[in-house]
Amino acid sequence: MKRKLAKTGAVLAGIWVVLSGAAYWAMLQPPDRFGQIMARTPLPIMIVLPFETLWKQARKGSLAQGDAAPDFRLPVVDHSATVQLSSYRGVRPVVLVFGSYT
Repeated sequence: MKRKLAKTGAVLAGIWVVLSGAAYWAMLQPPDRFGQIMARTPLPIMIVLPFETLWKQARKGSLAQGDAAPDFRLPVVDHSATVQLSSYRGVRPVVLVFGSYT
């Protein structure tokens, strides 16, 4: 009985490691591809995996405190023009706020 229980535990642990690796690989994909993968992932699988830990590791980036922000271009609210972050470098202070106001 103990042997069978140990074997079952080892198989379940192996499945968990493989699924965690697959989830980590998915998190390294571009956002559109990651969304497609997650849309097909059953909720019970997401519950048993260390999703938050994997996400923080996969998306941590390489910036350190004091590093310059990566350049990007975004449309203004009314989509009449775009703004590029580097155009403000050395001109005026810029504060980047990432979050939701809803």
